[in-house]
Amino acid sequence: MLDLLVRNATLADGRTGIDIGVTGDRIVDVAPAIASAAAQTIDAAAQLVSAPFVDGHFHLDSALTYGSPRVNRSGTLLEGIALWGELKPTLTAEAIAQRALAYCDWAVARGLLAIRSHVDTSDPGLRAVEALLDVKKKVAPYLDLQLVAFPQDGVLRSPGALGNLRRALDLGVEVVGGIPHFERTMAQGAESVRVLCEEAAQRGLRVDMHCDETDDPNSRHVETLAAETVRLGLQGRVTGSHLTSMHSMDNYYVSKLLPLMAEARVSAIANPLINITLQGRHDTYPKRRGMTRVPEMLAAGIDVAFGHDCVMDPWYSFGSGDMLEVAHMGLHVAQMTSIEAIAQCFAAITTTPARILGLERYGIAPGNHADLVLLQATNPAEAIRLRSNRLAVVRRGKVIARSPANTATLDLPGRPTSVDFRR
Repeated sequence: MLDLLVRNATLADGRTGIDIGVTGDRIVDVAPAIASAAAQTIDAAAQLVSAPFVDGHFHLDSALTYGSPRVNRSGTLLEGIALWGELKPTLTAEAIAQRALAYCDWAVARGLLAIRSHVDTSDPGLRAVEALLDVKKKVAPYLDLQLVAFPQDGVLRSPGALGNLRRALDLGVEVVGGIPHFERTMAQGAESVRVLCEEAAQRGLRVDMHCDETDDPNSRHVETLAAETVRLGLQGRVTGSHLTSMHSMDNYYVSKLLPLMAEARVSAIANPLINITLQGRHDTYPKRRGMTRVPEMLAAGIDVAFGHDCVMDPWYSFGSGDMLEVAHMGLHVAQMTSIEAIAQCFAAITTTPARILGLERYGIAPGNHADLVLLQATNPAEAIRLRSNRLAVVRRGKVIARSPANTATLDLPGRPTSVDFRR
């Protein structure tokens, strides 16, 4: 007898009429018309059942701080960094943890069950690090939280930053971060990439750097990141986040860069909501979109995921932990409207970031964790179009969140009594 049986599901790969059998915390069968009784049965009613959403790039320590100490009036990246610098001395570990836990509640309700969060290591007291390490333990039963040691003020530019980062790694932070374009010079930026990649290689850790988050086409630190990845044998363990300068680079240089990234198996994470908001702020018209070259990297064989990056913080006033909203924006900004491209956008918030994070037993297949999301949609394109409600969220075989269907009632002569916006 099964513990849970999901009947008549449509899967993201297009299979329909599929049942998913669960025993304990594992999927044991994925097939049509499973002939078994179950303690609990969910009728998917031919709607989409997906593996959980994964956010490959987020800042949990700053989430939900909007308006403190004030609002970002210019809307620029640099004013956001300055605001965060003003706010950091006033933060307590308790306040950081409280906000982080509240956001994780939002995430679960949205079917977002894995987050890679960068945590600022610039504070010598490492308050944010200690707070999020504690949060990581508390949410582990229902959400996978992976932490990146992020030297927001520059690992070489800020006195003591490298030591702080190393202490954060010693405490249990799993990924080495960086911000080479924020170092004082291009040369120091390149040096920071070398130092941080060597640190990761020595410790056997992954790397995820804020890289070239600027409109300056001459910011080319991802080239150094790819070279250091190969030199140190880190292939498949390194990610360049943002990479917005690539949007402004000339095509000839990009034609050289993409094969280097592919050879090094460096993955990329674009952050559509934030990139379209922060980049191009110094432009008049035409105004650059700012997001990196997602279709071109995918065509080159590079793994590309989408991240939410910010929710109600010094850089971004909006957001609610909805990765479908992220994919919706990414699809529009990158003009990824073909059937194949829409599928890639859905993968960019599910299977691709799961691979980048190294999540084990992820996906709807026998032997994998019984982590599922039932969506009010019939396919991934419809889920993105509607930012569909998560009718049920399952973690390790247990339903941990439910939402009602999104239906509007009508009182129109001769017309239907309700609509759910699906064709």
